[in-house]
Amino acid sequence: MDLLRFAAVGSVDDGKSTLIGRLLHDTKQLFDDQLEAVEAASRRRGVDGIDLSFVTDGLRAEREQGITIDVAYRYAATPTRKFVIADCPGHVQYTRNMATGASTADLALVVVDAPKGLREQTRRHVCIAALLGVRHLVVAANKMDRVGWDETAYRAVVEEMAHLASRLGLATCVVIPVSALHGDNVAVRGGSAPWYGGPTVLEALEAAPSGAWAGAHGDHRGSLARLPVQWVLRRPGGGRSYAGMVNGGSFRLGDRVVVLPGGQTSTVSGLRTVDTPMEEAPVGLSVSLDLADDLDVSRGDLVAGVAGAPEVVTELTATVCWFAARPLAVGDQYRVKHTTRVTPGRVTSVDRRLDVNDLRLDDARSLGENDIGTVTIEVASPLAVDPYRRNRITGSFVLIDPVTNATVAAGMVGLPELAAPDPGT
Repeated sequence: MDLLRFAAVGSVDDGKSTLIGRLLHDTKQLFDDQLEAVEAASRRRGVDGIDLSFVTDGLRAEREQGITIDVAYRYAATPTRKFVIADCPGHVQYTRNMATGASTADLALVVVDAPKGLREQTRRHVCIAALLGVRHLVVAANKMDRVGWDETAYRAVVEEMAHLASRLGLATCVVIPVSALHGDNVAVRGGSAPWYGGPTVLEALEAAPSGAWAGAHGDHRGSLARLPVQWVLRRPGGGRSYAGMVNGGSFRLGDRVVVLPGGQTSTVSGLRTVDTPMEEAPVGLSVSLDLADDLDVSRGDLVAGVAGAPEVVTELTATVCWFAARPLAVGDQYRVKHTTRVTPGRVTSVDRRLDVNDLRLDDARSLGENDIGTVTIEVASPLAVDPYRRNRITGSFVLIDPVTNATVAAGMVGLPELAAPDPGT
């Protein structure tokens, strides 16, 4: 069976956790002790019956406040597919956690409160997911029972999401009318919307394109093999191996490679995982790699195929999602963590800010909390980078506050791609 990684995103109180809980409950993914724990938590909160949002909201603070705070990962399987589910928080305060959950997703399950329509935070979540490389959306127009399953409310969500998906260049967008509370059109088809003939949420997830996350942004997008060096290992009898996770494309014995940012070249003379030798190391596998030449390679370096190697830069033009309360401004200094390398960096310009409602890039001099914008960063040590659209690993980085060690921004090498608005909208 193949594997689909998806993130449930959307504004706070739109029903993401309830929808995921309903999906797991109705597909028989919960053990008896899990159901008993959820029932007990529901009774303590004075809920009559079972609150399925507690399936993923496991932190005490989450259950007390009735909101998701951290990303909750759950695993499920049907006869045709395996799933890794990231239930992301919707509150604006926890946007950074949502970005973490979406960063490894193949698909976003967008939950919209149909009576209220598409809200700003939902738009922000979809924009972040698209910038992070997600190209497929399944949209649950939730709480349809509150509007008597009025098709007009559903059509309004369809139109808004179609426009948003078109501007962001997304490949697919399926909108499904659901009631997560009662289970209609989640895992089983309900009779409340006879006017709807499309898939249930489960059917849409089973039919969506999937694939290994790292691989989906590697070989078929033209990127070649990369291995960020995480550890340098001494081999018994002498010599060194270089350990890390393969992304972008496979390494094979005899491949010509370059070690960046230094630029030394060599040949792959050995590949192994744990103690098992192999002739080819595929994308997503953690391996140790041997080189035919004795080169000076250390943690933070990048081993890449000679053909199509990443660009070595000391200045990054990038799109960032800013998470800190203090604004991002020109002259600010942070630590830049890119793959396994960390280097000091300084913001030399703040250029644009994305208006998530109009999907317009406006001139800006700073970025506030939860803003998305474009910046230029000068780094002290050279970095080997790919455009994010080419490789999600070597095209991404985070900014770290050197005083607090807090992660203050997620960055993607390159500028956002936005389609021109439809003249008729």
